[in-house]
Amino acid sequence: MATGARSRDNRDERERARIYQARLALHEDQIRRRYRDNVLAGIVGGVIVLAIIGAQTAYFVMGPGAPAPVPGSTPSSSVSPEPTTSTAPTSPAPTP
Repeated sequence: MATGARSRDNRDERERARIYQARLALHEDQIRRRYRDNVLAGIVGGVIVLAIIGAQTAYFVMGPGAPAPVPGSTPSSSVSPEPTTSTAPTSPAPTP
């Protein structure tokens, strides 16, 4: 009878060891999957942020959001005033 109890204990022990190893493997797989998912989410998030920045820049530089050009104070091609010749002396005349 003792051999039957030992064999049952041995069988139970092997079953517990097998279940424990399966749990360890599952836990390690979950850790690897979480790490991979976090890296992937970071990369995708970074690409989305860069795409948004690029779209905003393109919209405000080239698209309908670009400011209208303001005419500057550049000289026009119209007739410009010519210097006048005056007969008045520019400095006071000496008195005798």
